[in-house]
Amino acid sequence: MDILHSVLLTGHFLGLAAIIGSFFLQMRRKSDYVLMPTLIGAITQVVTGLALVGLAEAGDEDLVYAKIAVKAMIATVVLIAAIAAVVRQRKGGRVQPFFHAAGGLAIINVFVAVFWH
Repeated sequence: MDILHSVLLTGHFLGLAAIIGSFFLQMRRKSDYVLMPTLIGAITQVVTGLALVGLAEAGDEDLVYAKIAVKAMIATVVLIAAIAAVVRQRKGGRVQPFFHAAGGLAIINVFVAVFWH
């Protein structure tokens, strides 16, 4: 179980790096965003986050369900914003608000993870 936890946690961190890294690299752009790292990172974050909670639930860990709910909601909104950005980009619409929402909320989710005990 420890190896599975480590693999899931690594995937979770890599998903986070994909979202926040691409956000910081492109946040000053007005157009021509590369959105696939954000979308793939958001999908990875949601999937590995749920798997980590399931793994912790299967063990004897004490979980803070309010924190899990808040983080899951934020991660879901990040995923929705990433999907909306990709759809808008394919249709030729304005992507910037969705891209910034995804990146900003991912950063907020880091603060929730670190500071909420």
